[in-house]
Amino acid sequence: MIQTLDFFMPVVDDPFDYGRIAAANALSDVYAMGGRPVLALAIVGMPTKKVTTDVVARIMEGGAAACADAGISIVGGHSIDDEELKFGLSVSGVVHPDQIWRNVGARPGDWAVLTKPLGAGTLASGVKKGTVSGEIYASLVRCMGFLNRVPMEVGREVGGVRAATDVTGFGLVGHAWKMAHASGLGLDLWVDQLPVLPGARESIAAGVVPGATGRNLDHYGCRSLWDSSLSEVDRKLVGDPQTSGGLLFAVDPGALDALLAGLRARGALAAAVIGRFGSAGEAPLRVHAERS
Repeated sequence: MIQTLDFFMPVVDDPFDYGRIAAANALSDVYAMGGRPVLALAIVGMPTKKVTTDVVARIMEGGAAACADAGISIVGGHSIDDEELKFGLSVSGVVHPDQIWRNVGARPGDWAVLTKPLGAGTLASGVKKGTVSGEIYASLVRCMGFLNRVPMEVGREVGGVRAATDVTGFGLVGHAWKMAHASGLGLDLWVDQLPVLPGARESIAAGVVPGATGRNLDHYGCRSLWDSSLSEVDRKLVGDPQTSGGLLFAVDPGALDALLAGLRARGALAAAVIGRFGSAGEAPLRVHAERS
């Protein structure tokens, strides 16, 4: 059994979208372990003096829609009167004990594959500041609300996934560093191969940077090697905290082509080869401007 819990305050304006994103984010931990969700419980913090029950109902509808896409139901939960609006899920899932994906187990020569574009952190901050709208907002909502069910199922069907994690609050820099370090390896990461949400680079360049970006770079970036030609925007993109980010796989070279083909055929938001695992060298993570 896999048991996980996650909730947070609104990251977008629309209640339904917020509910869907929060649910997708909570479900992701099960998918990142190669598991199948079976049921969910809702967690609601409701500021009754600020938010009507109609708004909370729409949030719940969004969460229920994401769960329906996962093939499960919200079977109960708990709500409290709170100063800030919060929503999330406790999710129960299952996986065979011999088939659990962990963020350890990559081998030298394995490819690093990412299944969603980066940039959700800066764009979500832009939503709060009123600098993101239109098509960029729509692509952000679609990305954060997209379930990691597709890449999990493709990874299971194809095989060859040696390690996996979902890229969330620690950004790519943190989750990639931890996977490489836990595996006793180094990971050469190529910034020019990263999938990026429309408007994300421009948002970072305009100074819209979440506080977690700096914390991620301070904690993990100082223990990584960075190409001197990388721009400040590149560094902050790698450190950008994600909400409901994609799965990061360490993939057996013999399974890479089948995995990429499966991801593309099933409509994954990205099927990007962003790096390769090798010897530990001077640091677990080595960030290059271009693929060598």
